[in-house]
Amino acid sequence: MSDSAARRIGILGGTFDPVHNGHLRTALEVAELLALDELRLVPSSVPPHRGAPLATAAERLRMLRLATDAHPGFVVDDRELVRGGASYTIDTLRSLRAELGAAARLCLVVGQDAFAAIDTWKEWCELEAHAHIVVVQRPGVAPALHEAVARWASTRLCADAGKALSDAAHGAVLRLELTQLAISATHIRELLAQGRSPRYLLPEAVLDHIREHRIYTRAPAHTGDTD
Repeated sequence: MSDSAARRIGILGGTFDPVHNGHLRTALEVAELLALDELRLVPSSVPPHRGAPLATAAERLRMLRLATDAHPGFVVDDRELVRGGASYTIDTLRSLRAELGAAARLCLVVGQDAFAAIDTWKEWCELEAHAHIVVVQRPGVAPALHEAVARWASTRLCADAGKALSDAAHGAVLRLELTQLAISATHIRELLAQGRSPRYLLPEAVLDHIREHRIYTRAPAHTGDTD
């Protein structure tokens, strides 16, 4: 474990609608490879770059807690749900930095596709002022980056993640090749809607909770519309 003043904290955001084994495997491998003290899973309230989640905030939070209860290194962080409104990563990083202090090594975990278009994020150039950017990618696959992102990343890319985290609390771009499980929340929801089983794609406790509460198979709420 690292010194308390320079703890290594991973941040993995998403809708988690629902959380699945792909999320958890990524979280585990990043935590191990970067020797993190903890990895925070941060469910978004209203994602600005995709459709609204189907499960409620409370349901997604409960599913995350069920999925991570047995892993002491994972922390479910509900600050975006509490804050409400559109969930912007820069706001979350500023909040975490203020809470954890200047010495904490914050590591924002993003997928390769998200990183390729990170210049579409709110105040994207300010992300590095609060965290290292950890890009997780499939072995042997190098995504095509937006031109602005490629220029920006070229001066910040560091091949030695351990050195980057030892030297500074933020500012580097790190690439990690991980085991990428071909699991998507969309596919899980589709299986449930078709009456098929998504077993082994997500934790059993989460699947049991989904089935008990019919989270993705209940009828939509009546809106009062006549059409």
